[in-house]
Amino acid sequence: MTTPSRRTFLRASGVAVGLPFLDAMQPQAFATETSPHRRMVAVNVGLGLHAPNIIPATAGRNYELPPYLKTVETFRDQFTFISGASHPDVGGGHQSGKAFLTAAKHPNSAGFKNSISLDQFAAEQLGAETRFSSLALTISGPGLSWSRSGVEIPAEVRPSQVFQQLFLEGKPSAKAKQIQRLEDGQSVLDVVLGKAGRMQKRLGGRDRDKINQYFTAVREAEKRLVKAQAWEQRPRPNVGVDPPQDELDRKKMIERIDLMYDMMHLAIETDSTRFITFYDTGMNAVPVIQGVDTDYHMLSHHAKDPTKIAQLTIVETEVVNALARFLGKLASSQEAGSSLLDNTMVLFGSNLGNASSHDTKNMPIMLAGGGFQHGQHLAFDQANNYPLPKLFVSMLQRLGLETDSFASSTGTMDGLEMI
Repeated sequence: MTTPSRRTFLRASGVAVGLPFLDAMQPQAFATETSPHRRMVAVNVGLGLHAPNIIPATAGRNYELPPYLKTVETFRDQFTFISGASHPDVGGGHQSGKAFLTAAKHPNSAGFKNSISLDQFAAEQLGAETRFSSLALTISGPGLSWSRSGVEIPAEVRPSQVFQQLFLEGKPSAKAKQIQRLEDGQSVLDVVLGKAGRMQKRLGGRDRDKINQYFTAVREAEKRLVKAQAWEQRPRPNVGVDPPQDELDRKKMIERIDLMYDMMHLAIETDSTRFITFYDTGMNAVPVIQGVDTDYHMLSHHAKDPTKIAQLTIVETEVVNALARFLGKLASSQEAGSSLLDNTMVLFGSNLGNASSHDTKNMPIMLAGGGFQHGQHLAFDQANNYPLPKLFVSMLQRLGLETDSFASSTGTMDGLEMI
């Protein structure tokens, strides 16, 4: 018998409030459902990826792997590389990182207002099925996740805090206080809704529309409260590993990246969340990597200096190596007769096509796993770029969402087919 989902019951019942979580609906660590969950991870390398080292010279399925892709050669049949694509009207150099998952235009303009990011678009509709609707991570500074109203979702920078949030139980007294706060919040919402309903009878057309929007917002808040209360009463997964020790030396960037990938793997493996973003922002310092003695940010602005490019290649090879280790963990973790990599879309790339000149065209993009017919290089026009948001539509549809547009683009990505 198929396990019922909370969303199915909501649609069947027609009620506006969330149902309590039943044992039959509860996501379990290392779940045994016959239908695997679909998940999505997005990773942005903020200081770019040197194009000649990552973009294949030929298109199709029999392309020769460039240096960086040789690092992930084990997964050749499990990823698609995409070149000649970018977000339309998104410039601004480093500021374009804000739009990596939103494709919001002109992020460097004075009046810029961001839009919803890919992960939050999915989490709005599917996030109620897990303890955490999404997880935003960063090496330092900002994250990649933005709400529908264009507000940045705070990103966690410390792996130890991520682990604590996901897996460590609080004291019983602390949990009781949290549940009481949630219950108090619900009672406040009940009062507010009652007052708003009485007010609505005295309003005109435009104001009635506004109050209906308000009703919707309040109901959504109530659903989140009900969900949070249900999860507070259930134990967190026991992963059987010690909490991570944060790497406090920011120059040990690869060690810090690996720790975050470890947390991402655990979050996915325990089905604590299905939507994760990770911003590898880089740094203005010399990383602790053998053969490197120059500031990473300066290396990214190499101006075709072969000495700088040689060191940049060392750094970026290690960045891709860290990705390969993460993909390996997903590939070796099984659920419902398939691997986590089979069921998890991993988007990896950069908001900068040429970091040396702050160019945002020709973004290097790789999509691994998640149930597509991979093993190919989709090469679009590097002079007249293909709209990258079409990839986002394909990813949303792979999650089972009924949408045919994202940002300014409509339709799915040409040449990328589901299995």
